[in-house]
Amino acid sequence: MIKLGEYNELKVVKERDFGIFVTDGEQEILIPKGSLAGEKPNIDEIIKVFIYRDSEDRIIGTLKKPLGTCFEISYLKVVDITSIGAFADIGIGRDVLIPLKEQLYKLHTGQKYLLYLYIDKTGRIAATTDVDDYLEVAKNYNIDDEVTAVVYEINENNTLKLAVDNKYKALMLKNEYYDYIPMGEELKLRIRRIYEDGTLGLTTRKRKLDEREVLIEKILKALTENGGSIPFNDKSNPEDIRREFNTSKNYFKMTLGALMKQGKVYQDETGTHLKQ
Repeated sequence: MIKLGEYNELKVVKERDFGIFVTDGEQEILIPKGSLAGEKPNIDEIIKVFIYRDSEDRIIGTLKKPLGTCFEISYLKVVDITSIGAFADIGIGRDVLIPLKEQLYKLHTGQKYLLYLYIDKTGRIAATTDVDDYLEVAKNYNIDDEVTAVVYEINENNTLKLAVDNKYKALMLKNEYYDYIPMGEELKLRIRRIYEDGTLGLTTRKRKLDEREVLIEKILKALTENGGSIPFNDKSNPEDIRREFNTSKNYFKMTLGALMKQGKVYQDETGTHLKQ
Protein backbone atom coordinates (compact mmCIF):
# COMPACT_ATOMS: atom_id res chain seq x y z
CA MET A 1 0.00 0.00 0.00
CA ILE A 2 1.39 3.40 -0.99
CA LYS A 3 2.11 5.74 1.93
CA LEU A 4 1.67 9.40 1.07
CA GLY A 5 4.18 11.85 2.54
CA GLU A 6 6.63 9.05 3.32
CA TYR A 7 9.34 6.95 1.70
CA ASN A 8 8.17 3.84 -0.14
CA GLU A 9 10.28 1.00 -1.52
CA LEU A 10 9.08 0.54 -5.09
CA LYS A 11 10.19 -1.35 -8.19
CA VAL A 12 11.18 0.44 -11.40
CA VAL A 13 9.01 -0.97 -14.21
CA LYS A 14 9.56 1.26 -17.22
CA GLU A 15 11.35 4.32 -18.52
CA ARG A 16 10.08 7.12 -20.73
CA ASP A 17 11.54 10.38 -22.03
CA PHE A 18 9.62 12.32 -19.36
CA GLY A 19 10.59 10.07 -16.42
CA ILE A 20 10.32 6.58 -15.00
CA PHE A 21 7.47 4.54 -13.57
CA VAL A 22 7.62 2.58 -10.32
CA THR A 23 5.12 0.22 -8.73
CA ASP A 24 4.14 -1.41 -5.47
CA GLY A 25 2.62 -4.28 -7.42
CA GLU A 26 -0.82 -2.67 -7.60
CA GLN A 27 -0.40 0.77 -9.17
CA GLU A 28 2.20 2.53 -11.27
CA ILE A 29 3.51 5.93 -10.19
CA LEU A 30 5.47 8.41 -12.27
CA ILE A 31 8.73 9.96 -11.12
CA PRO A 32 9.14 12.93 -13.50
CA LYS A 33 12.54 13.42 -15.10
CA GLY A 34 13.10 16.59 -13.07
CA SER A 35 12.56 14.65 -9.83
CA LEU A 36 15.18 11.96 -10.47
CA ALA A 37 17.83 14.05 -8.69
CA GLY A 38 20.49 12.96 -11.21
CA GLU A 39 19.93 9.24 -10.57
CA LYS A 40 19.35 6.60 -13.27
CA PRO A 41 17.68 3.57 -11.70
CA ASN A 42 17.58 0.34 -13.68
CA ILE A 43 14.47 -1.58 -14.68
CA ASP A 44 13.42 -4.01 -11.88
CA GLU A 45 15.55 -2.13 -9.34
CA ILE A 46 13.95 -1.52 -5.92
CA ILE A 47 14.37 2.13 -4.92
CA LYS A 48 13.23 4.42 -2.09
CA VAL A 49 10.74 6.97 -3.39
CA PHE A 50 9.06 9.86 -1.58
CA ILE A 51 5.37 9.95 -2.56
CA TYR A 52 3.04 12.98 -2.58
CA ARG A 53 0.23 14.59 -4.60
CA ASP A 54 1.17 17.18 -7.22
CA SER A 55 -0.70 20.40 -8.11
CA GLU A 56 -3.12 18.39 -10.27
CA ASP A 57 -3.85 16.01 -7.38
CA ARG A 58 -1.98 13.10 -9.01
CA ILE A 59 0.02 10.69 -6.86
CA ILE A 60 3.61 11.23 -7.90
CA GLY A 61 7.12 10.30 -6.75
CA THR A 62 10.47 12.00 -6.32
CA LEU A 63 14.03 10.93 -5.59
CA LYS A 64 14.78 14.35 -4.17
CA LYS A 65 15.36 14.16 -0.44
CA PRO A 66 12.56 16.00 1.40
CA LEU A 67 13.37 18.24 4.35
CA GLY A 68 10.62 16.53 6.31
CA THR A 69 8.35 13.48 6.14
CA CYS A 70 4.82 12.99 7.42
CA PHE A 71 4.10 12.12 11.05
CA GLU A 72 7.35 13.69 12.18
CA ILE A 73 8.45 17.15 13.35
CA SER A 74 10.65 19.15 10.98
CA TYR A 75 12.29 22.59 11.06
CA LEU A 76 11.09 24.28 7.89
CA LYS A 77 11.16 27.73 6.28
CA VAL A 78 7.96 29.61 5.47
CA VAL A 79 8.17 30.84 1.87
CA ASP A 80 4.74 32.40 1.32
CA ILE A 81 1.76 33.80 3.23
CA THR A 82 -1.69 33.68 1.62
CA SER A 83 -5.34 34.13 2.57
CA ILE A 84 -5.73 30.38 3.17
CA GLY A 85 -2.56 29.91 5.16
CA ALA A 86 1.21 29.84 4.95
CA PHE A 87 3.41 27.62 2.81
CA ALA A 88 6.64 25.92 3.88
CA ASP A 89 9.40 24.56 1.67
CA ILE A 90 10.08 20.82 2.10
CA GLY A 91 12.67 20.64 -0.67
CA ILE A 92 10.79 18.71 -3.36
CA GLY A 93 9.51 21.55 -5.52
CA ARG A 94 6.01 21.56 -4.01
CA ASP A 95 5.42 23.53 -0.83
CA VAL A 96 3.32 22.38 2.12
CA LEU A 97 0.28 24.29 3.36
CA ILE A 98 0.01 25.38 7.01
CA PRO A 99 -3.73 26.16 7.24
CA LEU A 100 -4.76 29.24 9.24
CA LYS A 101 -6.46 27.04 11.85
CA GLU A 102 -3.17 25.18 12.35
CA GLN A 103 -1.17 28.33 13.15
CA LEU A 104 -0.93 28.88 16.90
CA TYR A 105 1.10 32.06 16.34
CA LYS A 106 1.87 34.50 13.55
CA LEU A 107 4.22 33.18 10.88
CA HIS A 108 6.64 35.28 8.83
CA THR A 109 8.02 34.69 5.37
CA GLY A 110 11.69 33.69 5.39
CA GLN A 111 11.60 32.40 8.98
CA LYS A 112 11.92 28.76 10.04
CA TYR A 113 9.57 27.04 12.47
CA LEU A 114 8.95 23.64 13.99
CA LEU A 115 6.14 21.94 12.08
CA TYR A 116 4.43 18.57 12.35
CA LEU A 117 3.60 17.16 8.91
CA TYR A 118 0.45 15.12 8.32
CA ILE A 119 -1.92 14.05 5.55
CA ASP A 120 -5.08 16.18 5.39
CA LYS A 121 -8.58 15.07 4.36
CA THR A 122 -7.78 15.64 0.68
CA GLY A 123 -4.75 13.36 0.80
CA ARG A 124 -2.26 16.22 0.56
CA ILE A 125 0.67 16.89 2.86
CA ALA A 126 -0.11 19.66 5.35
CA ALA A 127 1.55 21.04 8.47
CA THR A 128 0.72 22.44 11.90
CA THR A 129 2.63 24.55 14.43
CA ASP A 130 0.91 22.58 17.23
CA VAL A 131 3.82 20.21 17.88
CA ASP A 132 3.70 19.78 21.68
CA ASP A 133 1.81 16.46 21.72
CA TYR A 134 4.25 14.93 19.25
CA LEU A 135 7.39 15.60 21.28
CA GLU A 136 8.99 12.84 23.34
CA VAL A 137 10.55 12.68 26.78
CA ALA A 138 14.31 12.87 26.43
CA LYS A 139 16.65 10.00 27.21
CA ASN A 140 20.43 9.71 27.34
CA TYR A 141 21.03 13.39 28.14
CA ASN A 142 22.98 14.68 31.13
CA ILE A 143 23.23 17.95 33.02
CA ASP A 144 25.75 20.29 31.36
CA ASP A 145 25.30 18.67 27.92
CA GLU A 146 25.19 21.27 25.15
CA VAL A 147 22.19 20.86 22.84
CA THR A 148 20.45 22.51 19.89
CA ALA A 149 16.85 23.56 20.59
CA VAL A 150 14.08 25.46 18.79
CA VAL A 151 11.43 27.64 20.46
CA TYR A 152 7.86 26.56 19.66
CA GLU A 153 5.83 28.24 22.43
CA ILE A 154 6.15 31.26 24.74
CA ASN A 155 4.06 31.15 27.92
CA GLU A 156 2.52 34.22 29.55
CA ASN A 157 5.25 34.19 32.23
CA ASN A 158 7.86 34.20 29.40
CA THR A 159 8.91 30.62 30.02
CA LEU A 160 9.94 29.16 26.67
CA LYS A 161 8.94 25.73 25.42
CA LEU A 162 11.59 24.24 23.15
CA ALA A 163 12.27 21.06 21.24
CA VAL A 164 15.75 19.59 21.59
CA ASP A 165 16.95 18.04 18.32
CA ASN A 166 13.40 18.67 16.96
CA LYS A 167 12.23 15.74 19.10
CA TYR A 168 12.45 16.14 22.88
CA LYS A 169 10.55 18.34 25.35
CA ALA A 170 12.42 21.17 27.04
CA LEU A 171 11.78 24.38 28.99
CA MET A 172 13.77 27.55 29.59
CA LEU A 173 12.68 29.80 32.46
CA LYS A 174 12.77 33.59 32.10
CA ASN A 175 15.76 33.91 34.45
CA GLU A 176 17.81 31.63 32.18
CA TYR A 177 17.93 34.07 29.25
CA TYR A 178 18.27 37.84 28.90
CA ASP A 179 17.32 38.94 25.40
CA TYR A 180 14.01 38.54 23.57
CA ILE A 181 13.90 35.21 21.73
CA PRO A 182 11.37 34.92 18.87
CA MET A 183 9.27 31.90 17.96
CA GLY A 184 11.15 29.45 15.78
CA GLU A 185 14.59 30.60 16.92
CA GLU A 186 17.25 27.88 16.93
CA LEU A 187 19.65 28.11 19.88
CA LYS A 188 22.75 26.43 21.28
CA LEU A 189 21.94 25.85 24.96
CA ARG A 190 23.09 23.93 28.01
CA ILE A 191 21.07 21.48 30.07
CA ARG A 192 20.88 22.96 33.54
CA ARG A 193 18.45 20.50 35.09
CA ILE A 194 16.30 17.49 34.24
CA TYR A 195 12.78 17.62 35.68
CA GLU A 196 11.06 14.63 37.26
CA ASP A 197 8.93 14.02 34.17
CA GLY A 198 12.06 13.97 31.98
CA THR A 199 11.62 17.47 30.52
CA LEU A 200 14.98 19.14 29.97
CA GLY A 201 15.60 22.46 31.73
CA LEU A 202 17.79 24.65 29.51
CA THR A 203 19.85 27.78 29.97
CA THR A 204 21.80 30.21 27.81
CA ARG A 205 24.45 30.28 30.52
CA LYS A 206 27.61 28.35 29.92
CA ARG A 207 29.34 26.25 32.56
CA LYS A 208 30.50 28.48 35.41
CA LEU A 209 34.16 28.49 34.44
CA ASP A 210 33.41 29.00 30.75
CA GLU A 211 30.89 31.74 31.51
CA ARG A 212 33.40 33.66 33.62
CA GLU A 213 36.06 33.35 30.92
CA VAL A 214 33.61 34.69 28.31
CA LEU A 215 32.63 37.61 30.56
CA ILE A 216 36.29 38.40 31.33
CA GLU A 217 36.94 38.62 27.59
CA LYS A 218 33.93 40.93 27.14
CA ILE A 219 35.04 43.26 29.93
CA LEU A 220 38.65 43.43 28.76
CA LYS A 221 37.52 44.02 25.17
CA ALA A 222 35.21 46.84 26.29
CA LEU A 223 38.02 48.41 28.30
CA THR A 224 40.43 48.21 25.38
CA GLU A 225 37.94 49.66 22.90
CA ASN A 226 37.07 52.55 25.23
CA GLY A 227 40.53 53.86 26.07
CA GLY A 228 41.02 51.69 29.15
CA SER A 229 37.85 52.73 31.05
CA ILE A 230 34.20 51.75 31.17
CA PRO A 231 31.45 53.46 33.24
CA PHE A 232 30.50 50.25 35.09
CA ASN A 233 31.44 49.11 38.59
CA ASP A 234 29.97 47.35 41.66
CA LYS A 235 27.45 50.15 42.07
CA SER A 236 26.11 50.15 38.49
CA ASN A 237 22.44 49.59 37.71
CA PRO A 238 21.68 45.86 37.16
CA GLU A 239 19.69 46.59 33.99
CA ASP A 240 22.57 48.61 32.52
CA ILE A 241 24.93 45.71 33.20
CA ARG A 242 22.53 43.20 31.68
CA ARG A 243 22.06 45.38 28.59
CA GLU A 244 25.80 45.89 28.07
CA PHE A 245 27.23 42.51 29.09
CA ASN A 246 24.24 40.14 28.95
CA THR A 247 24.81 38.95 32.53
CA SER A 248 23.54 39.54 36.06
CA LYS A 249 24.99 42.19 38.36
CA ASN A 250 26.12 39.54 40.86
CA TYR A 251 28.08 37.65 38.24
CA PHE A 252 29.52 40.88 36.88
CA LYS A 253 30.75 41.79 40.38
CA MET A 254 32.28 38.32 40.86
CA THR A 255 34.09 38.58 37.53
CA LEU A 256 35.38 42.08 38.28
CA GLY A 257 36.62 40.75 41.61
CA ALA A 258 38.59 38.05 39.80
CA LEU A 259 40.12 40.63 37.44
CA MET A 260 41.11 42.86 40.38
CA LYS A 261 42.75 39.91 42.15
CA GLN A 262 44.71 39.28 38.97
CA GLY A 263 45.84 42.91 39.09
CA LYS A 264 44.39 43.74 35.68
CA VAL A 265 41.78 46.36 36.65
CA TYR A 266 40.76 48.72 39.42
CA GLN A 267 37.53 50.53 40.27
CA ASP A 268 36.57 53.98 41.43
CA GLU A 269 33.38 56.06 41.51
CA THR A 270 33.55 56.65 37.72
CA GLY A 271 33.78 53.00 36.72
CA THR A 272 36.36 50.30 35.99
CA HIS A 273 39.82 50.95 34.54
CA LEU A 274 42.71 48.97 33.13
CA LYS A 275 45.88 49.05 35.21
CA GLN A 276 48.78 50.42 33.25
